[in-house]
Amino acid sequence: MKNNPLPRLDTSEEIRQRILPFCRLHPGGSWIDPAGRHKVACVDAADTNAILELMDGEKADVVIHDPPYNLVAFEERELGEYIRWCKQWVNNTIAVLKSDSSFYVWLGADQRNGFQPLPDFMMMMRQTQLRPRSFITMRNQRGFGTQKNWMAVRQELLYYIKGEPGFNIEAEYTDIPKILRGYYKDVGGKTTENFERSKSENIRAGNVWVDIQQVFYRMEENVSGCYAQKPLKCIERIIKASAPKNEHALVVDFFAHSGTTLLAAELNKRRCFTADVDPIFCEIAIRRLEHFRETGKLGWQNGHPFEREFPEFNAERSTDSTERQVEAQLQPTMF
Repeated sequence: MKNNPLPRLDTSEEIRQRILPFCRLHPGGSWIDPAGRHKVACVDAADTNAILELMDGEKADVVIHDPPYNLVAFEERELGEYIRWCKQWVNNTIAVLKSDSSFYVWLGADQRNGFQPLPDFMMMMRQTQLRPRSFITMRNQRGFGTQKNWMAVRQELLYYIKGEPGFNIEAEYTDIPKILRGYYKDVGGKTTENFERSKSENIRAGNVWVDIQQVFYRMEENVSGCYAQKPLKCIERIIKASAPKNEHALVVDFFAHSGTTLLAAELNKRRCFTADVDPIFCEIAIRRLEHFRETGKLGWQNGHPFEREFPEFNAERSTDSTERQVEAQLQPTMF
């Protein structure tokens, strides 16, 4: 297996400068899918005019955002400033939602600092027209080992709605295994538990997701250099449940990063309009879509998106050690 990963692209300035000339988008620019399905824009999610230009009068059925969490592993702002910034892109998002639509947002919590920014973000969301629908937890397989606290293995996903959007419950009978026994009930004079009564070995997804593999370098969908890549399966689950089942349904993501939402929309025959303020992540999102269409592969297993230009682009550290260093920064602060 090749070992040619990239380090974190948000912090490796030398590598960033080498990659930037190969990025098709500059700030304010956009890429239109030749197949006519998707758009990628290099814009700030908090820039109202840029977002309206990206949408070009269209409205979104479902939004899936994964903004920076304002934790120590990322660029950290003063809390009030961070929440004001969040309010801007949330309002921009609401303005481009359909009357019946779904809004999902991943957000972290610093347990050494009042669980911020999660509670303040939730308070801010109370001032919007969106209504809370669910609070979802996704379990990571790898956490941060500690002798003084519970191991942190959670990522939090907030689900809000506008109007009365549909929800495809059939799509959510998944491969989640039954891992908890219980729920006893008398049937024909015999006390039975749920394992005995159910005919299925699996369960429908609830608001705790335990079956999704955290992305790491040996997985095909891995995109090295992207420090906050979400698993494809979790984004597909959202799309299948909350996006109408037709090719005109529009999924929006204003924090493209590794392009997972874009690829998930492609796989599930929905359209996607996505954006990122960083030209490099815009290019990665575009290349990931093109790579899938050319090869059928979901990412670059232990490789990277710029292999054509830099076939020997070796990172200073291996992907595995890089991931562990990021986790060492991030996991102690999160739920």
